[in-house]
Amino acid sequence: DPPLPPPRHTGQIPESTWTLGLREMTEPWKGAVGCLGVAVFFAMTIGIISWQALEQSPEEWVLRGRDAGMLWERGRGALLLRALPAGRPVLAIAVGSVPATEPPPPRDRCWHDGGQFCYSWEEDAELRLSLEPPAAPGTECYGVRWTPLRPDVTLKDCFSMANVSWYGGPSVRAQRWPLNGAESPAQPLVSGNLGTNPDGFGPVLERYFLGSTGVTVTVAPEVPLLLSLESHRQFCLETPAGRAEPLHYQLCVGGNPSTRPAGCPKHLTRNFPPCRSPIWRYHGPEASAAKIKRGLRSLVRRLKRHRLQEGVVALGERGTAILAATDLVPSERRKRQAPALVEPLELSITLSPYAGVTSPLFLRSLRGGEAAGYWLSRQPRPGGSSIPLLTTWKGQLCARLNVTSEAALGWYLARARRLRQALGASYVVFEGVEGNSFLEQDVPAPAELAGDGYTEVLVAALATLGNGTVISAGTR
Repeated sequence: DPPLPPPRHTGQIPESTWTLGLREMTEPWKGAVGCLGVAVFFAMTIGIISWQALEQSPEEWVLRGRDAGMLWERGRGALLLRALPAGRPVLAIAVGSVPATEPPPPRDRCWHDGGQFCYSWEEDAELRLSLEPPAAPGTECYGVRWTPLRPDVTLKDCFSMANVSWYGGPSVRAQRWPLNGAESPAQPLVSGNLGTNPDGFGPVLERYFLGSTGVTVTVAPEVPLLLSLESHRQFCLETPAGRAEPLHYQLCVGGNPSTRPAGCPKHLTRNFPPCRSPIWRYHGPEASAAKIKRGLRSLVRRLKRHRLQEGVVALGERGTAILAATDLVPSERRKRQAPALVEPLELSITLSPYAGVTSPLFLRSLRGGEAAGYWLSRQPRPGGSSIPLLTTWKGQLCARLNVTSEAALGWYLARARRLRQALGASYVVFEGVEGNSFLEQDVPAPAELAGDGYTEVLVAALATLGNGTVISAGTR
């Protein structure tokens, strides 16, 4: 018989077989755990980066003063002026001459000087912000200076009209107060002749702009500038193309938002809240005096509902004339108490030296035999009677006040005072003061009304009405 194999211990596993089986069992788990760890690491890295990006503010302080400060907004490339300590928005300036996506660094080239901030965009422009001596006590001023680094760079800064009413600047043919409603292409900010260039600028008395948030933008007279106006959006200051001129202006803001605009001339803002208050223009129904009054009260209720119970409600010339036809009628009740149409807001009414030939005002003067003296007239022929000089105003055939007659001026001023009191108006805006009606119709004018004589005489008379009188006029 063949020999039997040696007995085998079934309770023991060979060492080599055990090691190989263990490796086969553990290596797949090690790979899975390793992949999971790498995935968790990458997820944490991405999360940390995203968290840092979300936590980073889009606005960065670049120059901080005591009562205000300048910030740079990365998203749209804009300079922001905010009042401290609450950070109240005062002004937003869109920068149009440098890449908006390239923000200034946290530290600038003027880091050693705490009163300046300097940064340059290579081959484009250099920006320098500086704290300037205050224009008046309680104000803080910042100088903004752009310097082009290439001759073909045009510097342009645009000042937002969002939630800001702007005043000042040049006069235009269709004058707006505030100038938010004005529209004009870019043209030199210099005095022009509206008679020869009706689409241009008229007199430019001083080169400053006043904002209702308490900010003043002032440009030195020697700085060559172009000004453009985009209705209810922004106005822009830019340098002439191809001249490599710097753009330099000054921003001033008051420490107290309830004060007048910083650096604003006192003769413009004394007793004149519209320099810092919003103006709400009435565009409601004007079919009758009753509908106008209901519309005004409805507007005031809507403003109060949105907590906008401060400011001035401006009523146009047509609405003022309709109310005048009823509220100037003698009444004991009106003598005792003036109607409070827009409380707690203030009311502004609009007048002009024109009267439509079909208006009750002009017809009453005809019946009273006063037309010859109250309105401008053509020179009568020998033995003839004077005829009113008719002209157009806002698309209607009108007669114009005769400012050479003391009786006519006295009647007109007395009527303005009575109407202001009867309607409880805080301000009276006078339109249509400029222009020469005789020259427009090629009719010989009296010597005292030659050139801009009409405007000069009427403005001097209206100035006697005192504070609260607003006159929009341009002269050649």
